[in-house]
Amino acid sequence: MAQSGEKTTHFGFKDVAENEKAGMVHGVFTSVASKYDIMNDVMSMGIHRVWKDAMMDWLAPRPGQRLLDVAGGTGDISFRFLERAKSGSSVVLDMTESMLVEGRKRAEAADMAESLSWVTGDAMALPFDDNQFDVYTISFGIRNVTRIPDALSEAYRVLKPGGRLMVLEFSQLPNPAMQKAYDLYSFNVIPRMGQAIAGDRDSYQYLVESIRKFPDQETFASMIRVAGFEQVAYRNLSLGIAALHSGWKI
Repeated sequence: MAQSGEKTTHFGFKDVAENEKAGMVHGVFTSVASKYDIMNDVMSMGIHRVWKDAMMDWLAPRPGQRLLDVAGGTGDISFRFLERAKSGSSVVLDMTESMLVEGRKRAEAADMAESLSWVTGDAMALPFDDNQFDVYTISFGIRNVTRIPDALSEAYRVLKPGGRLMVLEFSQLPNPAMQKAYDLYSFNVIPRMGQAIAGDRDSYQYLVESIRKFPDQETFASMIRVAGFEQVAYRNLSLGIAALHSGWKI
């Protein structure tokens, strides 16, 4: 609980002190790390794989590019990127070491070991010099960042001129009735799945609440522009359950 005078942010539907959120998010993902990939498949009925493939289709990785995959977790985006690019490299960065540990166990990680590195770090204070990467991705992670504008500014800083930002995140359905139906599923089914599969209802309750707190598509696109990116655009996926956001450092 935040004290009077402290800067606050949201942790799901709760207001918490800004300096507490990162630790709370770290606790969530430490708790769910070993079941994270299974839960993604169950919660989305496998559709998250289609969304990630759509991300790669729009991104169109090219040989030799260097990717920074922030909140990269168990490596899904990096594996897809390197497979499409054929050559190049990827840094998988995540604040939760146990997520990276799970990623290193995957068969793809062994196959691509020479092109991959795994780094524990904070999206709001990246441990890299300016102008280092051709592509920056963050997939289902930016809504968990304490100060989203800081993360977007860091993305701009570490990208080379001509570099591209791409964000995949849950979003808002444009139709209120459809949004209500999706919310009923999210709040009533997903926490129960979390309890049954991962033994952790509370973490998945937070995750569905965090989706509802994330800005809508137009608001988030404006935040990307404020960070300095140009040619900002977005595409809805599954009618807006998720959205892809793209911007360029020009």
